[in-house]
Amino acid sequence: MFAPETLMPALAEVEAAYELFGGDAHWQSEYRRLLETYNGRPTPLYEAVNLAARLTGGRARIFLKREDLNHTGAHKITNALGQALLARFMGKNRLIAETGAGQHGVATATAAALLGMSCDIYMGTIDMERQKPNVFRMGLLGARVVPVESGGKTLKDAVNEAMRDWTKSVKDTHYAFGSALGPHPFPTIVRDFQSIIGTECRAQILKAAGRLPSEIVACVGGGSNAIGIFSAFIKDNGVKLIGVEAGGKGLRGNQHAVRLTPSPHAKPGILHGAYSYVLQDRDGQIADTHSVSAGLDYSGIGPEHAHLFDTGRATYTFATDKEAVGAFKMLCETEGIIPALESSHAAAYVIKQAAKIKKDSVIVINLSGRGDKDIESVAKFLGTDI
Repeated sequence: MFAPETLMPALAEVEAAYELFGGDAHWQSEYRRLLETYNGRPTPLYEAVNLAARLTGGRARIFLKREDLNHTGAHKITNALGQALLARFMGKNRLIAETGAGQHGVATATAAALLGMSCDIYMGTIDMERQKPNVFRMGLLGARVVPVESGGKTLKDAVNEAMRDWTKSVKDTHYAFGSALGPHPFPTIVRDFQSIIGTECRAQILKAAGRLPSEIVACVGGGSNAIGIFSAFIKDNGVKLIGVEAGGKGLRGNQHAVRLTPSPHAKPGILHGAYSYVLQDRDGQIADTHSVSAGLDYSGIGPEHAHLFDTGRATYTFATDKEAVGAFKMLCETEGIIPALESSHAAAYVIKQAAKIKKDSVIVINLSGRGDKDIESVAKFLGTDI
């Protein structure tokens, strides 16, 4: 909990309220009702037979956890609904949030509209430019999108501005963190709300394959979708947990967002209230990042991922922009599914490992979001004018 003194009472309030919220039968029942009737849970576990045939000749099975089929198009709504209800439980009537790819912003704006709350979303202007459809969606939902011009004008800077807002408005405002990072208790809260991904997946894969998977693969920006699906399998040492970071334009320069894969720029540090691995320069200044996917374009990583990395329980690697766009295209062409560019990084890892996949392996890719929002970015990357 590495936060300014002015925020300590607010964090203590959230921590105490969350403990009470978790034990309140009425509020938990309402949350479960919304997950089922509004969110659209459980999401399916789909066997990607065509993709498996293309990559392995059918010697292995590949499944997609279809978080893209959640309301608003990603896993983010599951956490946003939970935090909006928590805010109501605390008597708050305003939500603020940061967003990169726009999915958490849309999800928070959606939850605020549903519960009759006001909502401000902080978003870097670079992200606003490459995620125009989501910016428009947030406005339609009644939220105010606040442009952030400072720093690298991406996710890191949006978090900065949201935290500054919260220090001044905590009396009536809840900061709905979108990923499993920030000061305690936010990494715990977000992990807990997103753990339903792993709980569902565990039951679904046992039914579909009659066994636990060989590998779970998920993209990692801040890390909420990954820690959500990993959580149900952490104690199963026979299940490999693979987190895929944004390799951007490669690791030779600084045009990437790789924190846990060996990188000369990543070392332990404090960012946005959490002690974790952080991209920084020799003087400890937070480094800017690059990724074709706005949701992975972040200098730090959730502290639980840092722990899984340090203990060796999870393995972290990366996919470049080019590899992610290639995976995006392959999923479109083989399965008729347009994935988010973030999720495409996870698919890219499996594609790269295709020749090494052992016979009878069962692999689950967490398809954290859908790619409608990324059509313009992909077209631009491919040099296509739409």
